[in-house]
Amino acid sequence: MSDIHKLWMSDIRRRCIILVMRKEPYTVGSYVHVIKRGSRGLDIVRDQNDRRRFLLMLYHLNDRFFSDNWFRDLVDEDLQDTLKRPSKWPKQEKLVSVLCFCLLNNHFHLLLKEIRDNGISLFMKRLGVAMAKHFNEKYKERGSLFQGAFRARTVKNDNDLRYVSAYIQVKNAFEVCCPRSAHLPDHFERNYKIAIHYPYCSLGDYTGIDESPVIDKELLGGIYNPKAYKSFCKDVIIGRYRGTDDYSALQLE
Repeated sequence: MSDIHKLWMSDIRRRCIILVMRKEPYTVGSYVHVIKRGSRGLDIVRDQNDRRRFLLMLYHLNDRFFSDNWFRDLVDEDLQDTLKRPSKWPKQEKLVSVLCFCLLNNHFHLLLKEIRDNGISLFMKRLGVAMAKHFNEKYKERGSLFQGAFRARTVKNDNDLRYVSAYIQVKNAFEVCCPRSAHLPDHFERNYKIAIHYPYCSLGDYTGIDESPVIDKELLGGIYNPKAYKSFCKDVIIGRYRGTDDYSALQLE
């Protein structure tokens, strides 16, 4: 087989993997690791206001009730800097349970639980559309903000659920807050102390620093207390513990 043929076959296999990840079905009760990346690797947030808007979307768009003027409704009651719902909205009925999240400059990770039929697909569609609309209007841009459909993989067991939570909210938070030392074992304690205060990640909720209404932490919170969870995360970061599935494959282009 020629080198060109080998490269061609490798590219076909890679595209098939991505296709499978995008088409993977979810049933109610499924836990799903989701990643959505900016088009051509470009940033999807540029400043703190963009990041705060992401948190608002993560919370307020996770609801069977949806208003096209949802942000205006917040402004009308001076709630745009809070995670409180306008008084005229009905009681929240979530589409998904958000267990973990982490926002980076050019992509974001979520760990979701499907709690109603088609909940993840509807939530991700709303989130993508709302983020693109905000970005394009604010920065006078055109075209797609994101690189195609979101990518996702079902988490198959409790061990992988723990592993993916650490992968999302520790590994990625380290890369945001401490990029030069994110993978250095000797820097774990220092990096962890910094990362738990990163406001655009759910790690603080699992360490007692924060109590955000965005996430439903009872599932993971019941697995590890803060001290034990930190110890487990260290094992993941330094490579002593690995998941049984290759969740880093979601990073494939």
